[in-house]
Amino acid sequence: MKLLLTSAGIKNTSIRDALVDLLGKPIAQSNALCIPTAIYAFPGGAGSAWKLISGRAASPLCELGWKSLGVLELTALPSIDRAHWTTAVEETDALLAGGGDPLYLGYWIQQSGLADLIPSLRETVWVGVSGGSLVMGPHVGEEFVYGSPPTTCGDRALGLVDFAMFPHLDHEAMPDHSMANAERWAGSLPVPGYAIDDETAIKVVGSTVEVVSEGHWELFNPGPNASESA
Repeated sequence: MKLLLTSAGIKNTSIRDALVDLLGKPIAQSNALCIPTAIYAFPGGAGSAWKLISGRAASPLCELGWKSLGVLELTALPSIDRAHWTTAVEETDALLAGGGDPLYLGYWIQQSGLADLIPSLRETVWVGVSGGSLVMGPHVGEEFVYGSPPTTCGDRALGLVDFAMFPHLDHEAMPDHSMANAERWAGSLPVPGYAIDDETAIKVVGSTVEVVSEGHWELFNPGPNASESA
C-alpha cells in the first residue's frame, strides 16, 4: 500500500500533486472509498461524518473530483458477507481515511478484516487525515489516546510505518498543538516523530519517506536534541 499521510487533507497544490503521483493517473480517473469511522468516537461524530462524505469538512478529501466515490464503514463489515465489500476495496484506487480517534480507527481496521487485506493492496493509496494518518504509525503518543475503545495496548497503533505523527502543528484554533507540546510528545516516543502543520503531508512508498510541504514541520529523532525541521 502507498500512503499519503496528511494533517488536514489535500490542502495545497504540492499535496495534490503528490496524490496524483501516487495514483499514477488523474484524480478524475480514479475511484475512491471514504472511511469515516474514526470520527464516530468523538461528540457530534455522525454530523462530522456526513460533512466528510459530502465534501463539506475543513479537510479536503472527498470533494476532489473522483471518478467514483463510495463509503466503507468499518463498523458494519463484520456483520456482512466478506465478499460484499472485499471486491470493492480490491478494485478501488484510494482509501480516504478521515480524522478522529486513531486507536478507535485502528481497532475497527483490525476487527473489520481490512487489516488482513492491506498486505495485498500494493497499488492502493491510503490517504489519511489527522487520526486517519496517525493510525499507521507504531505509536500515537499518550496525547492521542482518547479511551474509545478501552485498550490494554497503551498507545500502540498499526505500525505500517516506523514513525509517529503530531498533526495540526501551531494551528491557531488548537493551542494544544504547539511546537512546545510537540517536543514533549516526541520525548516520550521510542520511534521518530513528525510534527506537521496543515500544509504538510508525508508520502510513503515502500521504505521511501518524503515530506511534502508548503508549510512547516519538524522531525524528532530518538535521542537528546536530535531533530530536523522546515
